[in-house]
Amino acid sequence: MELSELLVLYNGKTVGLLKELSNGKIGFQYDNGWINNGFSISPFFLPLSDRIFISSSQYFEGLFGVFYDCLPDGWGTRLLIRMLSAKGIDYLKLPALAKLSLVSDNGLGALEFRPKQYVSTSIEGYSLDELAKEAESFLKENDSKKNNYDILYELGGSSGGARPKAHVKIQGEDWIVKFPASIDGKNAGLEEYKANKLAAEAGIRTTEFRLFESKRCPGYYGSKRFDRTKDGRVHTISLSSLLETSHEIPNLDYLHLFQVTKRICKDHNELYEAYKRMCFNVLYGNKDDHGKNFVYTYDESIKSYRLSPFYDITKTPYKVEHEMTVLGNGKPNEKDLVDIIGEAELNRERCLEIIRNTKDAIKQ
Repeated sequence: MELSELLVLYNGKTVGLLKELSNGKIGFQYDNGWINNGFSISPFFLPLSDRIFISSSQYFEGLFGVFYDCLPDGWGTRLLIRMLSAKGIDYLKLPALAKLSLVSDNGLGALEFRPKQYVSTSIEGYSLDELAKEAESFLKENDSKKNNYDILYELGGSSGGARPKAHVKIQGEDWIVKFPASIDGKNAGLEEYKANKLAAEAGIRTTEFRLFESKRCPGYYGSKRFDRTKDGRVHTISLSSLLETSHEIPNLDYLHLFQVTKRICKDHNELYEAYKRMCFNVLYGNKDDHGKNFVYTYDESIKSYRLSPFYDITKTPYKVEHEMTVLGNGKPNEKDLVDIIGEAELNRERCLEIIRNTKDAIKQ
């Protein structure tokens, strides 16, 4: 699987070219047509320009974060490693461009890469309970040889996060359905469904979600993909990748979220959307609030970025501290939520009302 260059596409339009350079590094250059009519796919590190960009990040295998976001992590990586291993390929030894070429049509966000290498087959007709059973077996090391890698990878190989999941079509729309991980109980789907209801009641922008029926547990949590619409794919980039840092290192503060939002979002209300999410995470106890769980989408209608719908909302009692601090505090409380108002230059009364609304929603 040796590749020296990949064309980067966005809904059929050429964005630019990724190419391995003679010094072994990877360069990216925008297409002239994209420079004239497109937008920056990573505002801080890839401004619209005809120069060749070379990443200096130590985290992304020579890629810029926006491209690394497209690769699976967590569950998706585990699937890909085992599936390719069964075919005699060591995924971990593949160069970055080869890994990108394996990103399927289920890949996160809108960016696609050509040439594409297909490693799986089209799968149809599997029930959610059957998929959950396959995933459960996969998570047991001693049962690994019994798994149908093609099925699991086809439906969940591009996924991130620790929990097993599948990408499914429901009445022509793209959904992600989660299954319990080894550390979860059988109520994990129901609990995430309840958390999303509370977030919506607190006035936070969520994507459409539902609880899918199961004969094995109280239900599987599913959410409609916000990076897919009837008009095409939606460009996304995570907070950590915007700042060219890894979400696996807890080095971000919520103040970074406000600073970035202020820089790349035209709509000032997005700052208060960010504040709502911070308040919910702190007051509800969702400590899995790392930089990859805050994503921005590009809205072509206003030619600006905005926060994606809120996702991965759940309590994490097993975590000692939040992944993102509030003014440096890894165990923030309501006082910290008030103190950051001035630092983020937000309207005090509006923020205090958000705190009250969040507390009222969580008490239900």
